[in-house]
Amino acid sequence: MSKLETKVDMRSTKEPKGINVYVLIFCLIVLSSVLTYIIPAGEFQREEVNGRSVIQPGTFQYADEHPIGFLDIFSSVHSGMMQGSSIIFFVLIVGGTFGILSATGALDSFISMLSVKMVNREKLIIPVLMLFFACAGSLMGMSDETIVYVGILVPLAVALGFDAMTGFAIVILGASVGFSSAVMNPFTVGIAQEIAELPMFSGIIFRVVTFVVLYLAAVLYVYRYASKVKDNPSLGFYGNFQPGNKEALAGANIKMSMRHKLVMVTFLLNFIVLMYGVMKLGWYITEIAGLFLLFGIIMGLVGKLAPSHIANSFIRGAGDLIGGALIIGLAQSILVIFNDAGLIDTILYHTARLLDVIPPALNAVGMFIFQLFLNFLVPSGSGQAALTMPIMAPLSDMIGVTRQTAVLAYQFGDGMSNIIFPTVGFLMAGLSIAGIPWGKWIKWIFPFMLIQVTVAVVALVIAQLIQYGPF
Repeated sequence: MSKLETKVDMRSTKEPKGINVYVLIFCLIVLSSVLTYIIPAGEFQREEVNGRSVIQPGTFQYADEHPIGFLDIFSSVHSGMMQGSSIIFFVLIVGGTFGILSATGALDSFISMLSVKMVNREKLIIPVLMLFFACAGSLMGMSDETIVYVGILVPLAVALGFDAMTGFAIVILGASVGFSSAVMNPFTVGIAQEIAELPMFSGIIFRVVTFVVLYLAAVLYVYRYASKVKDNPSLGFYGNFQPGNKEALAGANIKMSMRHKLVMVTFLLNFIVLMYGVMKLGWYITEIAGLFLLFGIIMGLVGKLAPSHIANSFIRGAGDLIGGALIIGLAQSILVIFNDAGLIDTILYHTARLLDVIPPALNAVGMFIFQLFLNFLVPSGSGQAALTMPIMAPLSDMIGVTRQTAVLAYQFGDGMSNIIFPTVGFLMAGLSIAGIPWGKWIKWIFPFMLIQVTVAVVALVIAQLIQYGPF
């Protein structure tokens, strides 16, 4: 442990309190299997549109049922691991890269130096960094990429006298409110508006207003909690980290060595290349994982680590995240069951029928609630758009809701639920890095979830009243 007590102890054997997420998800797997005997199977016809499978409204038919057998409950876990393999291995590679970075000592040195610089201005970190993550979520669709920032911000927050919950919330809530407001998110609003035949990124002023409201709400929520922890550290939750010592920081004279500076410059260069690749070259999770592996090796060499030390550090870093990676695969098993049994289309069909009889003033709110819970089964913004907008767009025409409002309901439902559902891979991986049990996180974030839902409902009612358009 460093003298400033900021180093992570990822191999702690202390049993976390609260709900065991493995038990919870397995119970949901069993419940999902039982539902395959209750909910009839069905399917819509689909067609390929710009490389995506899109539902054709009005083509729903009940299909032969395929209930899940007893052995299938257990074999679905392997299928879930296979289905979630891309994000699972992404998490392990990123964890391994951070293991190499940690072994160089550069990250500890940087965090300690930055902590000293910010010792009397630490609360500025919350609004400034949350604005950065909110803009990234709203303009670039940052979601899975948040995993790589959690390992930096959480120890920094702890060193500055906050706790792991504060550091994690700065990253996740910042990106989440941006993703939900989706000012110009190409992966959600871009795809949804294309399917709904709306002008690309139309209605942007209304979304900017929701961005500002959600951002301010998130900053105030985190700031209020962080202030309490600052005044009384015993109220904080530190996860894999140890509380910082502000007095020690104030009197410390910490400087980074040239070797550590070069490692951190290399680390920064990694993110510059990452942003260029995502924005200009269309990189996604495979390319990003390869980039992190490449720069992890380079950082190890710059940090003068022997090849065997680099390899061992990578293994330790990946091993620290194996628990979160397994949770991702286990949660995917639920989606495997629903897909194999043909239940998702049935759920879509009956939800559309239900929305058709809801009072007109609440139609948009009903769409939002549906999208909110659908994200449990389809934790993908673009996937959910391709799945539901072909139904919601024509349905909105019939029930007096503008298509732009239907897109707004979709983006709110998809984005806001990303911070609570255990089927959301980057959430569970980030919690694993920070050492925060999912049950404890839900208890902490639930009041803010209610705030978000309230903002969404008010925004949707206003959108319905003003006939948010162009159509």
